[in-house]
Amino acid sequence: MMPEISLNVLDVAENSTRAQATVVAISVKADTAADILTVVIEDNGCGMTKEQVESVTDPFFTTRKTRRVGLGVPFFKLAAELSGGSFKIESEPGKGTTVTAVFGLSNVDRMPLGDMPSTIHTLVTMHEDTDFVYTFSVDDRSFELDTAQMREILGDVSFAVPEISAYIRDYLIENEKEVLNGITI
Repeated sequence: MMPEISLNVLDVAENSTRAQATVVAISVKADTAADILTVVIEDNGCGMTKEQVESVTDPFFTTRKTRRVGLGVPFFKLAAELSGGSFKIESEPGKGTTVTAVFGLSNVDRMPLGDMPSTIHTLVTMHEDTDFVYTFSVDDRSFELDTAQMREILGDVSFAVPEISAYIRDYLIENEKEVLNGITI
């Protein structure tokens, strides 16, 4: 099993880019009053049939040709359910896929959130042909990074240019720190 939720997010978002998504929206929301952590990854990729959706949580089902098993989604589902949460995949061919994982926030079996700034930074800088909208919220505090808006400002400048890459990483780290306001997720 992956040791942190952020690595599960990376795996699912990578699936989205392989599914030719042009937009991937990632939302991480902690609701301390309800004691839940909700992670949603939504894309406009090629989508899946009902049969594929039913099979995707089976570790012996994968669309990849490089290996015979796909453990990312089954482990993500297991991690959510072990924490007292839930897991759902909704998809439609030609329209995209939405993966929703809900975790018991204070459950002793919930894995740590992990390094979301590094996960989002990696996705943004390595998949420049995909727009990412990342929202991070804790109760009433939140921030958003939208690469489409950044492209409007920067024009054709690559997100992998060292100065831009460093700015994106710093933006993610500083805003997450501000939203967390001293608490740990």
